[in-house]
Parts: sequence; C-alpha cells; structure tokens
Amino acid sequence: MTAPDLDGGLPERIGDGLPVVDPASAAETIGDGATVAVSGFGSVGDPKAVPRAIARAAEAGERNPSLTVVSGGSVGDPIDTTLVEAGGIYRRYPFVATDAARAAANDRSMAFADRGIAGLSDEVRFGRVADPDLAVVEAVAVGPDWLIPSTSVGQTPAYVRAAEELIVEVNAAQPLELARFHDVVVRDPPPDRGPIGLAGPGERIGGPAVSFAPEKLQAVVRTDERDDPYEFREPTAADRAIAANLTDFLERERDRDPVVGAAPTLQFGVGSLGNALMRALADSALADGRLRYFGEVIQDGLLDLLEAGDLEAASATSLALSEAGQDRLFADPEGYAENVVLRPSELSNAPALIDRFGVVAVNSAIELDLYGHVNSTHISGSRLVSGVGGSVDFNRNAHLTVVATPATAGGGEVSTVVPMVTHTDHTEHDIDAVVTEHGVADLRGLAPVERAEAIIECAAPEFRADLRAYLTQARTAGGHLPQDLETAFNWRS
Repeated sequence: MTAPDLDGGLPERIGDGLPVVDPASAAETIGDGATVAVSGFGSVGDPKAVPRAIARAAEAGERNPSLTVVSGGSVGDPIDTTLVEAGGIYRRYPFVATDAARAAANDRSMAFADRGIAGLSDEVRFGRVADPDLAVVEAVAVGPDWLIPSTSVGQTPAYVRAAEELIVEVNAAQPLELARFHDVVVRDPPPDRGPIGLAGPGERIGGPAVSFAPEKLQAVVRTDERDDPYEFREPTAADRAIAANLTDFLERERDRDPVVGAAPTLQFGVGSLGNALMRALADSALADGRLRYFGEVIQDGLLDLLEAGDLEAASATSLALSEAGQDRLFADPEGYAENVVLRPSELSNAPALIDRFGVVAVNSAIELDLYGHVNSTHISGSRLVSGVGGSVDFNRNAHLTVVATPATAGGGEVSTVVPMVTHTDHTEHDIDAVVTEHGVADLRGLAPVERAEAIIECAAPEFRADLRAYLTQARTAGGHLPQDLETAFNWRS
C-alpha cells in the first residue's frame, strides 16, 4: 500500500489489521537499556501514553529502563518530567525544556548532550550520536507502511528510517486535517545528496506521510490527549520597547538592504519574547503581505499575522501554540494549511535554505558580552537552562543575525551585558546586531572595541558606567580584543 497523497481525501486514523495494543503492552516491548528515538519538537507532537506506561513500571519497581532518549527538539511532560522523575532516562539528546529534565541534567543523574538541530537527522541516521533500537512517534493516522505526524514533524522521518522497530501512538485529539500542513521529504545520503528543490518558504516538494518498512511496526496505541500548551506571558514594558526598536531597525533594513527589501523573511526563537516580537510586526510597515516566515516553530503571533493577511507564508517544523492558539488552528485547520507548511527539521533548519531565502534570524540570549559573544544555554556558565536548539543553525547561516534580549535579568538586578560571557554558544563572528529595550547596536564592520562601545549603549543605564570602566581598564593591557581577565571573572562577585 502506498502512502496517502490526500487527493482522495483524508485517510482513516488506523488502517485495517494493524497491531493495536494498550500502552502498557507497547511499553513492554521496549527493553531496558534501549535507545529510543521519539517524535516531538517545540514540546508538541511527542508520544504521551507509552512513556507514561514505562514510568509507571519503573516507579513500581518492575523494571529499570535506563533508556537513551533522542528527540527532535524539546518534548513535553510525559517524557521530560514523568519519565525523568521516574529515573527512566539514563542519557538524553538534544534538548531539554522542563524543570525536571534541567534538574536531572544539572545534577548529572541524566547524561545530557546538547546538540544543534540541522545535522541531527544525519547524526542519528548514521549512528554517530545514537543508534536507535526503536522509534516511538505520535501520529494522526497510520497505515501498514506509512504514518502522518501530528503537530510536529521534527526529526521523525529520519528516526523512523533509522530505527529497527516502530511504535505509533495515534492521537484522536489532534485533527486529522493536520495532514494538509505536512511536506515530508527524506533526502538522499551524502555523497550523492542533491540540492533541496525549494524556491520559496511556501512551496511544497513532498507529501503528508512518513513511509516505513511494514515489518518495523510493532504496535499501535490509541490516545486522545492534546499537547501541553505553551503559556505565553503578557508582554512586559521591556518586551514592547524591544519590539519597537527591532521593528524600526528592520524597517530601515528593508529600505537599505535589497535582500530584506525584496521579501522580508524572518525567524524568531520560541518563547514569550519571540511571540511578542511577532505580534508587534502586525503594526509595522513590514506587514504588507510580502512578509515571510522560515523557522522552527509556529507561535500564536504568527496566527495573528496570517489572519490579518500580513504574512505570505510560514514554514516551520512545529505548531508550538497556547491553548487558545490550538483552539484557533484546530477550529479551521484547512484555512491555515494554505499558508502554513510543516517540514522535517533537516529542511526547516537547513543552512542552504536559510541562506537561499535571505532569512533575518532573531533569537534571544541569557547574556552577551561587550564583543558580541552570546550565551543562550547556561546561567553562570554552569547551570543548564535549555539546549542551543536551532539558534546555532540560524545565527550562523542567516543573511542578518539579531540578538534581541532585555538588558537586565533577575528583576533588574543583573545586567545581561557583561564583560565576558560565562559560556559561549554563538561567537562574535555570527552576530550582526543587538537589540534591547534601550536601543540597537549594529555591529557589522566594527572592530572589537567599536563593538564594545556600541553594545554598552544598549546596556541598562545603571550598568553602563561599570562596563565603560571595564573597557577602559581592559584597553590598558592592549591587544586586538582587550580583556582584563581578573575583573571579568569577578564581575558578579
């Protein structure tokens, strides 16, 4: 049987004759110590019932799972809270986003390795990071040799291909019409890998389903549960000021940069600030119907732009929405599917496409230093907050890379602009501009000390004198990129 192409309408949720079992029975087929590849990206589209069943067995002392779990990106509570707290995960790739998973990574009871997103499909496909024994994925429909992903595509096509066995959770709470969003493509392996045939973010070159060898399918589990929704906070005064400064900067870039002017194509990091920045675009001159989005996640702010007709197309790999956002999209999925495309991560994060579409990347930071190095993952250089995710893909390959972040943290007690970052995720070479609530530092073409002087002007006013004093002291030591290491290391003491 061939995978559905939707020309004949939507398929049945579960094909005839498939091995439908309860979650506990499916969980029993996963051996202790197994390497499990799971669906999920942006904390949505991840399996729910089978991980909980494994956790219950672990808590009851019936088994010691000690699983290695590799996901497409962040996943929700069933894996990264319930299974983690049950002690069921020994090793974890490539991203964590829950308190339980952060705690386990920070106390090293769970071995966590942070990875970028673009190359992860290949790393698993060729066994360089993890060699999966089986894949557990969520779908809206499954047949004997195909499945249709739910609210995220992520790394699912590559993981299903790499795994020896497959368990599919078919979630009746996710609309079957999600099939219309998907553009599933599996690329040939190197060295015979050809170019990606996309000329624009809104184009489609694949189909709705992930194909697999029929003998892989071990179990199908029925579920009926929505994803954990995002909770976007109301924009703060700092968020609104950052949005205003960013919008002004992008409007100027549209007028002076022919790439941005031809078809502004944006990417935003996931979270409340990114969502607020998206929403702010609706009131800008950029919202003229030519605006495009090419990134990892669709958030509520993009739904606003789509409904207003301000967005030509939105390409991502995940629908990371609030409860209200889920309600809006699920009430009219066909209305959104015309302009929204969900692709595998190896396309949504592909360096070639980020470059081809002239993407303007806008991501946040925990801290940045005077020269433009960025820490987006570790507080005080040691305590993990989350993985680097796709920011490394977009910051490195975008036409224009912007770091948008509040100038302070900790209720205003801590400057996010520091002499030297305590952990480096993105180097100065990949950052073009910094935007805070206090202004914009355009770093392009500036020497290190010039960058430092520009970034200080974006710092919170109450910290600028200390930052200027540091720069003055550092310059006495000479050098191309002057540092006073003793002062830099004692900055927070």
